Amino acid sequence: MRNWFRVIQSAAAYFLISSCVAVEEAQVLPDASGESQVMTKVAKFNDSYDTGSLLVKFNAVPSEEVVERIVSGNSFQLEKLFPSTPGKEELEARFGLDRWYIVRGFEESGLDAAARKIAGLAEVSLVQYNHLSSRNSDERLYGADTKASADGQMFNDPLLVDQWHYNNTGNASITTSVRKGADINVKDVWAQLTCGDPDIIVAVVDEGVKYTHPDLAANMWVNPGEVAGNGIDDDGNGYVDDVHGYNFVDNGPVTWGKAGDSGHGTHCAGTIAAVNNNGKGVAGVAGGSGKNDGCRIMSCQIFSGDRGGDVGSSVRAIKYAADMGASIISCSFGYTSAFASDNAYIKSQGSAEIDAIHYFESSQNNTVLNGNIAVFAAGNDSHPYAHYPGAFHDIISVTAFGPDYLPAEYTNYGPGCNISAPGGESKLPPFTTYRALVLSTVPSEVKAYYDERLAKTGFDYGYMQGTSMACPHVSGVVALALSYAKKLGKTFDREDFKDMIVTSANDMDQYLNGSKTFYNGSTMSLAPYYHKLGTGSIDAWRLMMKVEGTPCLTAQIGTKQWLDLSPYFGTASTSLTYVGVEVDDDDSEALGLVETPYIQYGRLYIHPTKYGSGKVTVRAVGGGTELGGGDNVGGMDVSCEIGIISRSFKSSNQGWL
Repeated sequence: MRNWFRVIQSAAAYFLISSCVAVEEAQVLPDASGESQVMTKVAKFNDSYDTGSLLVKFNAVPSEEVVERIVSGNSFQLEKLFPSTPGKEELEARFGLDRWYIVRGFEESGLDAAARKIAGLAEVSLVQYNHLSSRNSDERLYGADTKASADGQMFNDPLLVDQWHYNNTGNASITTSVRKGADINVKDVWAQLTCGDPDIIVAVVDEGVKYTHPDLAANMWVNPGEVAGNGIDDDGNGYVDDVHGYNFVDNGPVTWGKAGDSGHGTHCAGTIAAVNNNGKGVAGVAGGSGKNDGCRIMSCQIFSGDRGGDVGSSVRAIKYAADMGASIISCSFGYTSAFASDNAYIKSQGSAEIDAIHYFESSQNNTVLNGNIAVFAAGNDSHPYAHYPGAFHDIISVTAFGPDYLPAEYTNYGPGCNISAPGGESKLPPFTTYRALVLSTVPSEVKAYYDERLAKTGFDYGYMQGTSMACPHVSGVVALALSYAKKLGKTFDREDFKDMIVTSANDMDQYLNGSKTFYNGSTMSLAPYYHKLGTGSIDAWRLMMKVEGTPCLTAQIGTKQWLDLSPYFGTASTSLTYVGVEVDDDDSEALGLVETPYIQYGRLYIHPTKYGSGKVTVRAVGGGTELGGGDNVGGMDVSCEIGIISRSFKSSNQGWL
């Protein structure tokens, strides 16, 4: 049974409240005669909230007297919202987490009255209704079999061939409107740079992740201080049996197969880091190479069956992720209500969430950044704005596109949306399979709709769609980038790194002409999405080049072309003497170079024939026409390594809108 407690500030200890003092209600809490002033401290924006709790933020850590005034005569139960973590007290205070409490113990009919009364206390700065969020997918799961082949794939995972979202080869059996290259461009990152790192932990704040899944188990985070199943809080962090994470709805171990569960969390986890090259199922963006080198998944469960999604569960999950070592939170949830601004969101809903997210971002759980990264889904209501919390100005919010490289008809877009990623699209023609959706891991206990859409169970893999599916693609790419930076021994400022993520994108606006056609003949105008999909589609190779500090150029596939070198060798690049261009066999093969690149008139000649990514090194003489040294008086050897991405287009802005 949970112990409800109050904090005695002078003793810095917890005391159980076993009874309430019977006094007149008017003597305990202020009268609400100043109603308008009191209500400015009450945050309520819709009728979707937990009817048995309120969140309360105090101006300062409340004294015993203040706690007594709230509890006595009202049968209220007051508990700290965030358990304190030794060594992080200063950071908790910095973001006000030590001033947040949760109040329970009143009848449903008394919720509004309780909110007004508590808000009437001068010591209280905000009373927040415990609003409910929703998963950012349609929660329809379509089961997949394992009949595909791993032949010719980067890894031996048999279903990788159907994960177009990693490497879209233009297979028209996915959809007749498929566009080659509509993916996250990760194949060559795996082949040449990195596949992940077990020190990088991604917390999936969602439904519970099936940590026994055959394609996830080896990449699950394990709490080294906890013993599974003994009913004891072995590591003293306030959570019992939190071996692979914690269920913040039921206050216990992670679950995934209850009535009402959709498999949403397990699906997102598989996209981030399903185990690669293990001969099973699917691949994950940062799932390693089959040598126990994948990034790790922590399950921070905020939905359980038909319950959960409230602010109280979500913010505790986010703080847990910060305190237990996660470098990234992947959050495929949000609120469908619109807010006029960040300030409006904070005042009417989001203060506890923003406090928790900023606490997470300011915690340091890796050797690369002075902080962590939060990634959110933009929402699935076709609204011309992102949903909060992701819409907040300093949080990465992800919109969705399909294998046609066009915005999915469900995706939100516009203000608050930062970048796009594959989310799948069920309405693309001819709709004979579900392969235009995103394929990932699912719990076999969850019912899936397959073929005749008869409810079935027993599938370990399945298709889903939504910005919920786009979000973990970005989270996985960020995990790869942190892994690669760690491998190179590089460090970055957190805010600079967020800028690098958002600017590692490919242009999508060039495709937003006319309309897209669905399998039933209906159409959707593309004009409203122009300049509204963030910076474009996330490109894993481009982000790795930013980590390296290597400039990146986009070359058009199948075209002989000259690329300007002046951004890298200065405006005098046309008059420099060039020694040559070097490209190794792997890079040449990745780009499909049938001719050796060379320099003429200060420009790089290149002719790629494959969709891919690679690097070339251009060498020039810095000062004079000959290299100095030996018997020569000449210039210095100046070289510049340049990343090349070959695509069917070449945007004039090199992918940054």
